[in-house]
Amino acid sequence: MSDRKQDGRRIAGRYQLQEPIGRGGMGIVWRAHDELLDRTVAVKEVRYAAALGEEVQLLNRRTMREARAAARFEHPNVIVVHDVIEEDGRPWIVMQLVQSRSLGTVIKQDGPLPPKRVAEIGLAVLDALYRAHEAGVLHRDVKPENVLLADDGRVVLTDFGIATLETETQLTVTGLAGTPAFIAPERLKGLPARRESDLWSLGATLYTAVEGRSPHERGMALATMHAVLTDEPDPPKNAGPLTNVISGLLAKEPVQRLTYEETARLLRNTIAQVSPPPTAQFPAQELEVPPPAKPRKEPAKARKAPYQSTPRKAPAEDDTPTDPDLVLPAPATVAVGAP
Repeated sequence: MSDRKQDGRRIAGRYQLQEPIGRGGMGIVWRAHDELLDRTVAVKEVRYAAALGEEVQLLNRRTMREARAAARFEHPNVIVVHDVIEEDGRPWIVMQLVQSRSLGTVIKQDGPLPPKRVAEIGLAVLDALYRAHEAGVLHRDVKPENVLLADDGRVVLTDFGIATLETETQLTVTGLAGTPAFIAPERLKGLPARRESDLWSLGATLYTAVEGRSPHERGMALATMHAVLTDEPDPPKNAGPLTNVISGLLAKEPVQRLTYEETARLLRNTIAQVSPPPTAQFPAQELEVPPPAKPRKEPAKARKAPYQSTPRKAPAEDDTPTDPDLVLPAPATVAVGAP
């Protein structure tokens, strides 16, 4: 069915599609109206252009499972998943509609961002990833297009559609999902995604935000993948105090990458270094203060004992992509699940 014919269509008997607001290699995002709750939502229609037969069913199962996994935790910097539906043989994911521009769009339209702003965005995404990882959910597609800069000032990480529960290993797929310039080296080698893989992708995203281009982009997918695997990132020119955190996140070996705590500390240091100094405090003018009035004596019966607090008793102890830009064959079968 063409996109034009989809306009006005009702999904699951309650979500009326209005207009496409985004599209990628594996799906379309629609603005829709939730007739039951009378609110505007975003509905992602998942499409698998290159998948056939049993592979489609496998991808559907994985996408449905992982969308539900993303809905298991809430965080102010993570998109809210309202509903997951299977209709017409493919998944539809109903999400919060955030009035925003993606970081990728901002870079293309406005150019690179200053280090302080990039550090602020990095802290928000880092916290979202940390909370997701603590819940056992990997993102696996961190890139500028999946970081939303909301009109209300929030930074929102979206599209956990190719995330995977770390504890689930029943399903395996052949191939890689994601954008080559933002896929961690170990994943290009055919190894499963792990927490450090998301941190590598965060480093590539921060580099792109401050430099205006990704660190290993070579114009062609295979050349870019080879650069990710073998080449050091092109030296940044605009990163300034962000240089150390970016280089630390882009280490080839996962065990050599910065930890959450190290990354957060370096990002905060960047913000502190480029923030303006506090406004000078001028000495207060001396004012002529009249002498205090003599206290009146109160009758003895009117005096009260000073308040004494009563101590309180201690309480009783009581990993299928939904919207990647590219699907590439991997050198080995990629296990979706535990790192």
